[in-house]
Amino acid sequence: MNDRARRKIAVTPRSRPAMYDAMCAAVVAGGGELADVADASALMWADPAAADEFPGVVAAAPQIEWVQLPYAGIENFADNLDPARQWTCGKGVYAEPVAEHVICLTLAGFRYLHEAIPATSWPVQKGRNLLGANVTIFGGGGITESLVRLLEPWGTRVTVVRRSTEPFDGATRTVAFVDRLDAVAGADVVVLAAALTDETRGMVDAEFLDAMADHAWLVNVARGGHVKTDDLVAALRAGSIGGAALDVTDPEPLSDGHALWDIPNCIITPHVANTPEMGLPLIAERVRANVERWIRGDELIGPVDVSVGY
Repeated sequence: MNDRARRKIAVTPRSRPAMYDAMCAAVVAGGGELADVADASALMWADPAAADEFPGVVAAAPQIEWVQLPYAGIENFADNLDPARQWTCGKGVYAEPVAEHVICLTLAGFRYLHEAIPATSWPVQKGRNLLGANVTIFGGGGITESLVRLLEPWGTRVTVVRRSTEPFDGATRTVAFVDRLDAVAGADVVVLAAALTDETRGMVDAEFLDAMADHAWLVNVARGGHVKTDDLVAALRAGSIGGAALDVTDPEPLSDGHALWDIPNCIITPHVANTPEMGLPLIAERVRANVERWIRGDELIGPVDVSVGY
């Protein structure tokens, strides 16, 4: 493919105008030429919520060689991954704000802010330190990289759980997923920052929660599907873990009247570890950089491994 052909890049759909406009501007800034999907060599998908439209668009454009997806999580698109094309996603793009939110939720739980904030009389003084705590993180991607770095000043002992046991930079130890129960047993906080796959879906079940210490907090900034919600509700009500801080839930959005709303040691934030306002300039910069690389024929950032689905 010549340079002229590589420059023709499509952005669609238009259903999320702010993201669409930002991606169009990023394509141009990266040296690309905006084109219709039928004439383009690459496709920037501009609405993560419009996954139902995706198969038809891609099927009608067999000449597309590279597809850029907007979010790190691609489970809504996984069934359409084609090894004949290059696929990239937003992995690593939103790592910094999400890791920051993990710190926020962890400290809120450790310092019992869920009790202090709504209190109308002087509450009992209690709390735990993040300093020197044992932190277990599921996932070996950008969020974990950022979080490990942010945790350095607290002198924490970090265990990373992922598919590979190759040592994770900055972690005290790296554990294979098969040994996950051992990895959570001594943790003060367990952080979910992994991709949602068949292997990780529902991994936080009654057995997992029973393996956690009775003071430990579960922090989920990944996907609600990692957690069996009924098992979590039972553990929180029984006091078998210290609490849960959830930026993602299953179901999501969490319905009015759901049991989790009424559990005192459950902190829920409405998927705001990365808001559109925070994330839009970050994904736009990723698109700009990848368009520039695509035109030059260089390796793209955030590649998707089609064989594993993330």
